[in-house]
Order: sequence, then C-alpha cells, then structure tokens
Amino acid sequence: MVMAAFISATLMLLGSGLPGFFCGRTSPRGERLAAGFLITGALLGAGAVAAALLAPATPAIQLPWPIPGGAFSLTIDGISACFLLPVYLVSAAGAVYTLGYWPQRSNPLSGIRLRFFYGWMAGALTLVLTASNGILFLVSWEIMALTGFFLITTDDRGLEIRRAGFIYLACTHAGTLALLALFALLGQFSGSFDFPPVGSLPDAAAPATAIFLLALFGFGLKAGLMPLHIWLPGAHAAAPSQVSALLSGVMIKTGIYGLIRVTGFFDIPPIWWGWTILALGAISGVMGVAFAIAQHDIKRLLAYHSVENIGIIALGLGTALLGKSCGQPLLTTLGLAGALLHVINHGLFKSLLFLGAGSLIHATGSREIDHYGGLLQRQPLTGLCFLGGAVAICGLPPLNGFVSEWFIYLGLFKSLGHDAPALRLAVFAAPVLALIGGLALACFVKVFGAAFLGSPRTPAAASAHEAPASMLLPMAVLLACCALIGLFPAAAVPLLDRALAAWSAETGPLPSLSTAVAPVAGISGAALALALLLGTLALWISRRKTTQTPHLPTWGCGYAFPAARMQYTASSFAEMLVGLLRWGLRPERHGGRVEELLAKPAELATHTPDTVLDRGVVPACRFAIRICTWLRARVQNGHTGCYLLYVALVLGALLTLATLLRG
Repeated sequence: MVMAAFISATLMLLGSGLPGFFCGRTSPRGERLAAGFLITGALLGAGAVAAALLAPATPAIQLPWPIPGGAFSLTIDGISACFLLPVYLVSAAGAVYTLGYWPQRSNPLSGIRLRFFYGWMAGALTLVLTASNGILFLVSWEIMALTGFFLITTDDRGLEIRRAGFIYLACTHAGTLALLALFALLGQFSGSFDFPPVGSLPDAAAPATAIFLLALFGFGLKAGLMPLHIWLPGAHAAAPSQVSALLSGVMIKTGIYGLIRVTGFFDIPPIWWGWTILALGAISGVMGVAFAIAQHDIKRLLAYHSVENIGIIALGLGTALLGKSCGQPLLTTLGLAGALLHVINHGLFKSLLFLGAGSLIHATGSREIDHYGGLLQRQPLTGLCFLGGAVAICGLPPLNGFVSEWFIYLGLFKSLGHDAPALRLAVFAAPVLALIGGLALACFVKVFGAAFLGSPRTPAAASAHEAPASMLLPMAVLLACCALIGLFPAAAVPLLDRALAAWSAETGPLPSLSTAVAPVAGISGAALALALLLGTLALWISRRKTTQTPHLPTWGCGYAFPAARMQYTASSFAEMLVGLLRWGLRPERHGGRVEELLAKPAELATHTPDTVLDRGVVPACRFAIRICTWLRARVQNGHTGCYLLYVALVLGALLTLATLLRG
C-alpha cells in the first residue's frame, strides 16, 4: 500500500507538465493543472513517506526489468525519508510560486517547457532517492541530470545562460562517468547490481578505496564540494528562481545522499575517509562563504552559500565517519544527525531565500544588489520572509539552522573525550564552523542592508511593488517550517533516529539523539523564550510608532542634497573582508584611482572571478584547444599514406600491449 501510493505520487509528478501541451500557449488552464497535479503528487508522496516511517518494516518493492542486471527496486528507509520530504515540499512550493513568477501568458514559449521538465525533475529525484539497484539509480540520475540542463536553460536567449547550461552538462556527465565506474566496481565487488546491505562490505578489500574515490568525485561534483563546484554558481544564477530553489534546496543534496549510501555499505571505513570529507567540508564552507561575500549578483551570492552549506553538511558526515572508524557511536550519532538535519534545514531556508530573491528580481528586473535599496517599505512581507531565511542560514536561534549546526558542534566537542590523538584533532573543525557562521552573518547583513534598507538606488527600486499572493504563500510556508524546527526540534528526532538506524542496521545500533547528550528540550525552551522576547520587543516598537510620524530618508549628517549613490554599496560594505580574504579570492579592481591634483570623474568596479573555473579550468581548456588545433593542422594533412601509417602504429601499439598483458 505504501509503495503503491509512492509510485502513484511519482507518476503524478512526472506527468504534471503534460496538460500544458493540450492547452493554449497563453491559457492559464495548463499552468493551474500542472500546479494542481504536482501539489497532489507531493501530498500523496509525503503521506507515503510518513506511512513508511510509521511502518514496523522498511517498505520496498522489486519488479523485473528487461535491462540485464537491473531491477525496478525501490526502498523507503529513514535516510531516503530525510531527503524525500524536502523534495516534496520545495517542489510543491515552487509550483505555486511559478504561477506568479513565470506566468504562462507572459512566457508562452518557455512556460510549457518549464513546467514539463520541472515535474520530471521532481519525479526523477524521488526515484534517485529510493532506488536500491545500481542500474535503476543511474537511469534515474541521468534523467535528473538532463532535466536540470533544460531547466537551467529555460530562458536560453542569453549567452550567459547557455554557457552556464553547457558547463553544468559537461560537469554532470563527468560525474556520471565516475558513477558508472563506481557501480561497475560495486557490482563486481558484491556480486550484484542491487545495493548491498549496510555494513556488509569489508573496507580492507582493494576496490574499497577506488569505490570511495569515485563516489567522492561523482557525488561531490553534484553536491558542489570545492573544488568540484564549478558548475554551481553559474547554473543557480541563470535558472529561474523557483528552479534555483529546487536545484539548491534538493538536487545538489543527491550528492550528499550518494556519499552517505556508499560509505554506509562498508563495515568499518578507513579513518582517512572521514578526514578527507572533513577537510573538503572545511574548505567548501570557508571558501564558499568567502566568495559569497564578494558577489554583487544576489543569486550568485546565494549559490556560493549553497557551497558553504554543503561544506557544513560534509563536516557532519566527516565527523560521523570518524566516529564509525574509531568505534565511537556517540560521534557517529551527533555527526550524522547534524548532517541529515542540515540537509532538511538547508532545503527549507535556501529555497526560501531563492524565492525571496526572485521576488526582488520580479519587482525590479535586476539581479544586482546595488540596484535595490529601500525595498522593505515597498515589499514588507518579502523583506520579512527574506530576513527569516537570512537568520536561519546564519545558524542563529530561534530558527532551524542553529539546531543542526549545534548537533555538529556537539559531535566535534565530543571528540575531545577520547584517547586517540587522531580523533581529538577533529575538534579543530569547530572554530572553522564558527568562522563560517560569522562570515555568513556579515554577508547577509550586507545583503539585507543594501537591498531592503536605505533609499532606492534606481527608479525600478523606487517603483517596486509587493509580490502577488501566489509568490508570498510558498515563502510563508517555508518560513513557518524553519520556525517549527527551530522552536520544536524534538519533532525531527524520530525521523533522525530512523535514519541513524538505517545507516547502522548491520553494524550495531547507534544511540538515539535522546540519549546522545543532545539537549533538544533545552534548545526548544531557549528558542521559545527568545522568540517571545523578540515578539514582545517588536510589539513594543510598533506601539511606540504613531501615524503622525513622517517617513524621512536616512539622516545624512546635515547634508542638504543626499543622493542614492552616497549610500554604502555591496562592494564597499564587503571591501574589508574581501581584502582580508584576498589570498583566496584574488579580486580584480578596475578604475577608482585618483592620478591628478584636480581629479576628474572616475568609476570603480570590482569583480571576483571563480578561482577554480575562471583561473584554472577555462585557461586549461583554452590551452588544450590550441594544442589540438595545432595537432589537427599537422596530423590531418590529407595524405592517405600518413593515415595508413597512423593505423599501423596504433595496431602495433595494441598488439604490444596485448602481448605484455598476456605475459
């Protein structure tokens, strides 16, 4: 019954975009039907997941498949549930949001295509997260990857959008090649393409290291771990905002899901696995937020924060692997619980922030932060939702981001209580996590201040309007979920306990969160007290205001003729931090120098290219193209004799290689 409901929900998601092909290009009927089908499928799927969590046994289904080695094998366990619930919530919220942000009447050419591939993306995600056969997993993964390309390039008229789409396509297929090799090795190692039971594979076997490294590359590329993040900033910025919410909120988490699954197959993973993921998490967290601070484009800024939060999740997963390697179940419980809860939390607040950014873009027509200003007076509800998302992403109470990061902090501090020196060194990741939180707070002070406070910087900002109800409702629902987990984290404990049990089913049960010295009740009490204090303060301030008080611009120290350009910009606010992080960011500065006694009008522009993509991958590809062009001009010379010589040389090399291998 549970699996029948789940499959029905998946089919509804996959087919939600089909009605649009039978309605007029400007008719709102198709978009409403698409939203209705997707919401119904999401509710049915969420109900199936809830029933699976309440069931005494793990629901599963296995049907024959004509592909050799494959089987239509699906399983919903606690780990799948942690990833499935955000998929349903974010995809449904995005479907409603699309009605106001990307209406069919204004986008007759791209609207139908957007809704069709949006439904396919949501359906493919559910199959990826429940597949228990390698062949089915790869097929679902490829569908997810291809639909992501079509969603990113929805508005394919711009060169930047097409470039972002093709970079994503190249990266995702590079990762898929690694996953093909991974499942081939795993099938050879375990004897079947079905997923092996948890903890059933020995880590000492030779293929274990190759399997881990392939998983780290293939899944890390999808997740956006540095330095494998190169597709992520451009793709998130180029896609429509509700697509960015789906990509960042849930799709990139499939990479984390893959790492959790593959590492769970082994009984006692080598300790360097945990240290590797912990180190990559620290690098991703610090450098992700550092690049975010330097951005002027609000969606690129949020995209780099996705890299940062993937780093935080990796810190939790690395802590869990260290605990599993050293036989410390308390570290495993706290690290994995923090990582999984942050998967859920990030899906909520990052989707909220992308939808909030979409509201700003919808009102002003620009992604540049310096084109905003004073929007809190014109978009108060959007401003409130964006502020809630900013508080959550910075890991501040009383919202949900604090809870998951607190679990990871506890896990890192627990490493001090053990004799193994290699394990005690993990505590040094705690100040790294604190640094990430501090830089994130500075970044969102910049964003909120430049976008919502002060005076309008452009005529578009001065004439901005509040978003329609179809855009505000999804943001309100996501904000309410952030507050619910922040105020009542005990509600998530049963889900996390089921996931912990699924990751250690064969290797011994892990302690539950209630016995892992995780003060959930204390967090809830403190969060409720803080929320009550903030509410009382807000009520007191609102009552002090009188209707006769005029609205005046920000005081300019008595200057009689202030202008919008005299305000702090996003660049000037972040200049000091960008300067301190210059060693990693390597920002570029153009203009702004005074070279004469009587200075002429000058302009200053700053730009921070991505170190890996713009300074590494792109120059390397251009060099390779020049080399290949040079070789083509000399090797492909049109002489038949030369081509016969090439064939003879290749055959000789192959015969030599075959002889050596046989010998």
